[in-house]
Amino acid sequence: MDSIHDLGGMQGFGAVRVERDEPVFHEPWQATAFALMVATQVVMRSHNADEYRHSIERMSPSHYLQAHYYERVLTGTTTLLVEKGLLDLQDLEARSGGVFPLAAPVAENPMSDRVPQTEARFTEGDRVRVLPISPAGHVRAPKFCRGHVGTVVHRAPKFSFPDTSAHGGERRKEHTYHVEFSAQALWPREGGANDSVVVDLWDSYLEAASS
Repeated sequence: MDSIHDLGGMQGFGAVRVERDEPVFHEPWQATAFALMVATQVVMRSHNADEYRHSIERMSPSHYLQAHYYERVLTGTTTLLVEKGLLDLQDLEARSGGVFPLAAPVAENPMSDRVPQTEARFTEGDRVRVLPISPAGHVRAPKFCRGHVGTVVHRAPKFSFPDTSAHGGERRKEHTYHVEFSAQALWPREGGANDSVVVDLWDSYLEAASS
């Protein structure tokens, strides 16, 4: 998704604070929240990893920014359990003693409707442009490279297309590519002249760049 959840990250949130000798869990409930996520996703298979990522993205920005990591884990997992009918919200709130904030409903993602190519369209050395998309739903194309032209440096094996599976759709596989971009093309004022960035991108995000 875009906004604060953009895969490429955003500026303006200050320095990353690193806690020395930080424990895996600060409180017992955090271990419980993590165990719930693993049990429902890996053991019960009530949802897939892309749906889980998208459930956290769907948290309201104010809640997301104020929540600790394991609170996001708990919110995302609980949201999916309620949406899939495995947990009753009224029962949950009765047990928690108040309102239990869930993530917003799943938004439609137009990228899910794109027909996948059966054969790889690009190969090493091809110039490609990342589509200037801005979908409301889950997307794994970083915003910083959308609309920009890069060069395919490697054609990777097919991999599950997250934009579809994150919305409960089919788990289809698409060709993926490692695309290299000039840092100055992406960040004209900050990019180094000899620097470049390589981004892994699915076929649905790309089109051939005009010469």
